[in-house]
Amino acid sequence: MYLRVMSFVLKLIEEGEHITQDFKLRVDDSIKIAKTLSAFANTEGGRILIGVRDSGVVAGCNVEEECHMIQAASQMYCKPSVNFEIQVWKVDYKSVLEVTISKSNARPHFVEDNDGAWQAYLRRGDKVNKASPVMVKVWQYEMRLDRSEFRYDHYVCKLFSAWRDGTTLRFVQVSRMANMDFEETESLLALLLFWGIIKTRFSIHGSKRGYVYELRDAGALEKLESEGSEVFRYTKHNVSNFSY
Repeated sequence: MYLRVMSFVLKLIEEGEHITQDFKLRVDDSIKIAKTLSAFANTEGGRILIGVRDSGVVAGCNVEEECHMIQAASQMYCKPSVNFEIQVWKVDYKSVLEVTISKSNARPHFVEDNDGAWQAYLRRGDKVNKASPVMVKVWQYEMRLDRSEFRYDHYVCKLFSAWRDGTTLRFVQVSRMANMDFEETESLLALLLFWGIIKTRFSIHGSKRGYVYELRDAGALEKLESEGSEVFRYTKHNVSNFSY
């Protein structure tokens, strides 16, 4: 940690909160800040400016206390722990703590909640949201080659035809159409997302909220059907398949 006196932080504050930036007046809940740390690490990285109100007004903070809370949140409540860097800025003699988190190569990072359960989070817009089981599997696939087996039958064929026709499907609809239980559906969607064949986005339609899935690359789908899943074995994850 080192000290610099610059107006650069004011330019950051002018951007407001967004997918890679969050304001905190202070850290008073280790689990809550751990969720923010993990969300940035699991998504595209970003920064937390501590000592700044939601309105963008600089209130200042106790640097030593906030550093201690951030460190404890990462080490005690994140699995694996989230790496971060600290920068202290001065604005009219008030301290603003900048906590920078890079997109992690060790994702997914999980956070232990008050009930002792471990949950992964991601950043969507300026909010922290729970990651779906499908997204967690995609992140896990990034870290290893041993992925779920791809099963192709007449049910999956029907599913692929629906996507080719431009249909957008919710998770439950995919499960029913593919005649798979939820765990099998999670694995199928994770593979197709990882291979760049489909894409997902968060949708709000009436009272229905959640992720929907649609075709991204018809050519890749045809390749899967004609050459088999082995041709995608070493395909790398493409973040453009996801809409956070």
